[in-house]
Amino acid sequence: MGWSSATRIWKFEAPRDPSSGDYPDGMAYAPDVHKLYVSDEHGGTDTVIDVRTNTRVATIPLGGEVGNTQYDPVSRHIFANVQTRKQLVEIDPVTDKVIGRTDLPGAEGNHGLYIDPATHLAFIACEDNNKLIVVNLDDKRVVSTFDVAKEPDVLAFDRSLGWLYVAGESGEVSVFHVQGRAVTLLATGPLGPNAHVVAVDEATHRAYFPLKSLEGKPRLRITEPRQ
Repeated sequence: MGWSSATRIWKFEAPRDPSSGDYPDGMAYAPDVHKLYVSDEHGGTDTVIDVRTNTRVATIPLGGEVGNTQYDPVSRHIFANVQTRKQLVEIDPVTDKVIGRTDLPGAEGNHGLYIDPATHLAFIACEDNNKLIVVNLDDKRVVSTFDVAKEPDVLAFDRSLGWLYVAGESGEVSVFHVQGRAVTLLATGPLGPNAHVVAVDEATHRAYFPLKSLEGKPRLRITEPRQ
């Protein structure tokens, strides 16, 4: 299938500005205000882009290295991991101001982030001590902590199955069962070298892991639950 003649390819070039940092890591979109939030790990900021004009409209200093950023459709706020402060930071996308900071006891390098609107839980992967921290966003309280795959990074959730995947730089993957607000570890095991990115197809329940190099070639490894 070829490209539609209506397809447009956009190229965004931000002005050179030291405040924007040099290591973009995660993105989140706030639909009500048409803004894209790009976390910058080294710069310690979230850069805000108005997608209607394709221009940067704000740079929000967060006070430390920033991991993944996520949009919460319940509060309609943006949340970002600030790794060096062991905090989950809350941003109001209307004002682009930090409105809250949640301390994360036991976190070391809180990097990966997934927010489940159905339970209003935030799942936070800590890459420096191999932990998964679960936060109740209603009262900003840590409710549980688990050991996970080494060097965890990206998280993906199959909502219909209730399976949360935590992919690690080490090549290991942890799978959790989420039923309501009860979270249970199902298994942790090796999947492939550098399997730190995961995406899930909820229709087929297949999980996709792009591997940087397997037997000298980039590969896409696909898993599915046993029947």
